[in-house]
Amino acid sequence: MGNFEYLYTKSVILLFALFVTTDVYSNCVESCPSGREIHVSSSRGNDSYGGEEARPLKTIQAAANIARPGDVITVHEGVYREWVNPPVGGETADKPIIYQAAGGEYVEIKGSERIKNWKRLSNTTWSVAISNNIFAAFNPYADTLKGDWLEKGKWAHTGEVYLNDRALTEAPRLENVLLNKTDSALWFCKVTKDTTYLWANFGQKDPNEELTEINVRQAVFYPKKPFVNYIVVRGFRMSHAATPWAPPTAEQIGLVGTHWSKGWIIENNTISHSKCVGITLGKYGDEWDNKSESVEGYIQTTQRALENGWDEKRIGNHLVRNNHISYCGQAGIVGSLGAVFSRIETNVIHDIGLQETFWGYELAGIKLHAAVDVMISGNHIYRTEGGIWLDWMAQGTRIKGNLLHDNQTQDLSLEVNHGPILIDHNLFLSPELAQIRLSQGVAFVNNLIAWKIWPTDSVDKRETPYLEPHGTSIIGFHDCPCGDVSYFNNIFMRTDLTPYDQCRLPVQMKDNVFWSGAIPSIHETMCAVDTTQHLVGIRKCEDGWYLQIDVPESWEKEKKRVIPTVGQLRYAIIPNQSFDKMGGLPVSLKEDYWGKRRKSKITYCPGPIEFEAKGLQMIKVFCEDEKIVL
Repeated sequence: MGNFEYLYTKSVILLFALFVTTDVYSNCVESCPSGREIHVSSSRGNDSYGGEEARPLKTIQAAANIARPGDVITVHEGVYREWVNPPVGGETADKPIIYQAAGGEYVEIKGSERIKNWKRLSNTTWSVAISNNIFAAFNPYADTLKGDWLEKGKWAHTGEVYLNDRALTEAPRLENVLLNKTDSALWFCKVTKDTTYLWANFGQKDPNEELTEINVRQAVFYPKKPFVNYIVVRGFRMSHAATPWAPPTAEQIGLVGTHWSKGWIIENNTISHSKCVGITLGKYGDEWDNKSESVEGYIQTTQRALENGWDEKRIGNHLVRNNHISYCGQAGIVGSLGAVFSRIETNVIHDIGLQETFWGYELAGIKLHAAVDVMISGNHIYRTEGGIWLDWMAQGTRIKGNLLHDNQTQDLSLEVNHGPILIDHNLFLSPELAQIRLSQGVAFVNNLIAWKIWPTDSVDKRETPYLEPHGTSIIGFHDCPCGDVSYFNNIFMRTDLTPYDQCRLPVQMKDNVFWSGAIPSIHETMCAVDTTQHLVGIRKCEDGWYLQIDVPESWEKEKKRVIPTVGQLRYAIIPNQSFDKMGGLPVSLKEDYWGKRRKSKITYCPGPIEFEAKGLQMIKVFCEDEKIVL
């Protein structure tokens, strides 16, 4: 796969169309006749105007300050350097406040400012002195990363230096910049009472002639207070935020974020270059932030959240779809407690957590704590530290129809959850380890899996909460033994399932296919094994991403499998919860990777895709221009 390239978006067919009319998101409208339209233009506007199309406001924040439920804020072409802090939200899903880029216009919101007056120190190194007045109350170059589970890089600042929209790498010492002998362009900062000093390598470029920018604002679109509900953010390019490290025990500030609220829709945006996180669906802040780095600490965090409105009526129910998220230092999407009852679908997430200055236990394309009744579907995640990571209290969650490949540590991590979690019709193509063995109530159905399983002990002694079904009330606590897992109709490439041979809880494995040296568990029944090595990979072509796979001669015999039913998936043992409703919707297993109904009503091919023939296959699995939104 090393020679294969990369693309950015995917075509996904609508699942569960039957239920869309009753879905909380179905009432999202392109305009709100009950409200007014407020126009913003950086080139023609003035914040003393009324916001009419002929007399637009100049800043988005000025529009936010006067918007009321049902209003639409239409932002016209231009670059807006501001932190949009909506003071009020909508009233209901039918009456949100909509922030949208004008149709067909390029609208960019940045947390940075352009910096000139650089002075040359050598052929490649420059310096500049900046008045601290540019930063108002927050200076990212005096703000270092800190917080629970941050293991490396606490010296690093939330500031960044960009040359033509590419981030340079911060150095811990000035001499690293002045004597730079590496291939990386470095920068260093020093802050005094009135001035911030920067030194940077720009190669053969003149930073005064190029587009040279630095982080100034902590966020780009984020309410400073919680419970600002029913906001729609669509169609923007947003970048350059000095976001803090975002562990599950602190307020999670993203370049874009919902801040402990309900009913946001974040769609069709391009989000990039956040110091830590692109989109946050996270918790509020309090005096306990970053003081709870333990099992007991996070349990107390969860209990305090219940006292602060953590339930379906007041929190979560967000929709994050069709966004392109890239070049974030920690995660593409994060949500501790605040992502409950949400849908994360058809996003492209790549180049996440790969910077070299800091590292901790919160790096992933998508990292959620308490993914309760969450649907994660149709996303394309690649070149990240770890693809999808569900940590604690994933219950009633479905991961369906996602494409993951070329992820550095793992495609999937399920950490100390009690389920139920349904993982079906995904393409997991990264060969690295997957931490999945010590979550219970998990069902893998019709996936193509190329990764290895992380070897662990037979039990994780951490006692984590399990909740009332489809709710947030804590019913009890339990340790995390191996088992209570089902594998039906998957195709494995090189995967060894023998770590499940010794489990404390029951295991179901049936009708799986093992290729390229993959090894069944002793629990397996009705499996097919082909030890021949077969090519599997992902390839970029001009019209999209293609799965490249060598289907063996034995496929004609293997491809007839009985369609599994939800009834075959036993209740998740610890919470005593069924798989009948996952991600907030009734479950059907009769659709394929694209959401299309299988041809046969009785038997079908294992894996997420119906292979029509044997031999080398090239199957388009993601295309930029053919999205069909869930």
